[in-house]
Amino acid sequence: MKRIASIALLIAGAVLLAGCPKKNNVTEPPTAGSHVSGSSEEGASTSGSALGGDAASQGGDVTGANGVGPLARKVIYFDFDKSEIKPEFAETISAHARNLTSHPNLKMKLEGNTDNRGTREYNIGLGERRAQAVRRALMLQGVAESQLTTVSFGSERPAAEGDDEAAWAQNRRVELVYVP
Repeated sequence: MKRIASIALLIAGAVLLAGCPKKNNVTEPPTAGSHVSGSSEEGASTSGSALGGDAASQGGDVTGANGVGPLARKVIYFDFDKSEIKPEFAETISAHARNLTSHPNLKMKLEGNTDNRGTREYNIGLGERRAQAVRRALMLQGVAESQLTTVSFGSERPAAEGDDEAAWAQNRRVELVYVP
């Protein structure tokens, strides 16, 4: 009888813990202007205001606000069904890490996205894994955990519409958004 009660207690505890959300799993929706629309791998960036006004008023490095320099790239692209960061984005991540470490008052939201293939649940998980991969890379370069938040939109916020490889490639991404 004690064994059944213990098992029931363990199951009830597991159910309760499974229902608890992970820390930094989902944050508030992005602010206006943080969505990348029609970007390409070569010149992808969010609107200039994502780093411009707020970062400048906080003493942030505005290099890249005009679309030039390593901070101009604010999107990291991924291969199909992968969350490993491609080597070609190492300098982009390093530039943002240097900016964040030299300006501890800056904060960044990492928005994970996927293409429209796969279930909603799978895509939310994949978007989160991608955002966490970028988060780990930034933290390995000295960015404080308190400066970073992650959110996964899965396939809900496509950068490009379409059901071909060109559109899918633009949608498999993490957007780096500076927030106030």
